[in-house]
Amino acid sequence: MARLILFNKPYGVLCQFSGDGTRPTLADYIAVPRVHAAGRLDADSEGLLALTGDGRLQARIADPRHKLPKIYWAQVEGEPDAAALATMAAGLDLGDFVTRPCRARRIDEPAGLWPRDPPIRYRAAIPTCWLEIELREGKNRQVRRMTAKIGHPTLRLIRAAIGPWSLGDLTPGAWTAVDVNLPPATAPSSPHPRKKPCSPVRSRARVS
Repeated sequence: MARLILFNKPYGVLCQFSGDGTRPTLADYIAVPRVHAAGRLDADSEGLLALTGDGRLQARIADPRHKLPKIYWAQVEGEPDAAALATMAAGLDLGDFVTRPCRARRIDEPAGLWPRDPPIRYRAAIPTCWLEIELREGKNRQVRRMTAKIGHPTLRLIRAAIGPWSLGDLTPGAWTAVDVNLPPATAPSSPHPRKKPCSPVRSRARVS
């Protein structure tokens, strides 16, 4: 059994426990020793952050080899059409890497969404809309780069879920702890397996 902390990271909070005092860090919200973030969120992103002191659980969440889905809500500039969303979902060449296929769709503004502090810049002449994007990878600023690539820059970004865990009713700055059952660790295979002793060979008479 491993303990997992689910934290709703506010905008502007650094995803680390130490800092120079000029910006808030995780230490300003989570007074739990010996836990580390399983994956990161940029300071200008909000939403679900998972922390644990269990190395196996941390790797299971953060390592892209496990392909744990992560769901993001992105408020973008403009209104992307079905073709733009299909292009993003199929995979985009961002120059230094090509994104894996993902799931992307338009949604209504998420229910119960808290106001951001500070609010995004409002421009009456430019509409905005919300997208739900599900990734199974997590490169640096990937969602923002993907929406910009299809011509709709991200104005606000919230991570809503990581695998089976979601924000639920967590308010910004609040956290909760859950217990997670991990499968038993498999023993590493020996590079030099022991050989079974050979059985004596008994000769048999051949019948002609």
